[in-house]
Amino acid sequence: MEPIAIVTVLAVFQTFGFAFLVGKQREKHGVPAPAITGADEFERAFRIHQNTVEQMVIFIPALWLFGFYVHALIGAALGLLFVISRLIYRHSYLNEPTSRGKGFGIGALIMMTLMIGGLIGAIMSWM
Repeated sequence: MEPIAIVTVLAVFQTFGFAFLVGKQREKHGVPAPAITGADEFERAFRIHQNTVEQMVIFIPALWLFGFYVHALIGAALGLLFVISRLIYRHSYLNEPTSRGKGFGIGALIMMTLMIGGLIGAIMSWM
């Protein structure tokens, strides 16, 4: 399960990094807390972080279930691809918000794979 733990930490660090970038944009554009609107650059950074936090709620349990019931290394590889998909999402969203679909879609497909795999693995283990 160590590979799953490593990928989990990478995803958490990434989420923390995205939060840090929101803070930098707050400072750069003079957006005082708790405001969540301001310059486009700030709002994009904020939405990237918010969406990533929303995804983590699904990603982390799905990753661990898949790793436990199916295969830790395959789960870790999928998890690493998810982390990369969030970088693609971030890059796309910062440059042109309408182009964020590719990164989001890749991540969603990975999460569905992890969720379905974990569910099937749990059912098969139970039976």
